[in-house]
Amino acid sequence: MQPRYIFAGRSAVLSVGLFLGFGCAHNPVEQRTLARASLIDAQSRPSGAATIRQGSDGISLIVEPTGLPAGTYAMHLHQTGKCDAPGFTTAGTHWNPAGRQHGLANSNGPHAGDFPNIIVTATGTTTVSVPLDFEPASGAQPLLDGDGAAIVIHARPDDNMTDPSGNSGARIICGVFQVTNP
Repeated sequence: MQPRYIFAGRSAVLSVGLFLGFGCAHNPVEQRTLARASLIDAQSRPSGAATIRQGSDGISLIVEPTGLPAGTYAMHLHQTGKCDAPGFTTAGTHWNPAGRQHGLANSNGPHAGDFPNIIVTATGTTTVSVPLDFEPASGAQPLLDGDGAAIVIHARPDDNMTDPSGNSGARIICGVFQVTNP
């Protein structure tokens, strides 16, 4: 059984190891990939993948970083689809179409791109699945707009309160989402 975390109205399923889709063997869920991102570290080395998928249970962000030491890390969606190493500042600020403050525990938040912290165990692998409550390619200010979007993992945990980034530290892994054909 996977632990379930609920933060200010958002829920996330966090599992360590490979995402196996427990329960799907007897009732397969048809999934369609909407976008993919290849993750890189500050030295531009491959560091995992992220996928936005749509299934019968809704839209989810699946993130599978590799090469991180054991620990807790912040993860956010950033507004610009650009990941220039080493600092990844080209990814811009958090995706925040509603103009809210940062933090899942902030009464004036969260940004649309704020997510629960991820936990990497001693094996160095983790898979995070987060349900998304928006359609990434439509709406007044879509995530997957003309300048794209990025997923960023930060060096420290997010405090889920402090604007603009939860004191999450340096950007250490980044990936640009590429829209896939339906």
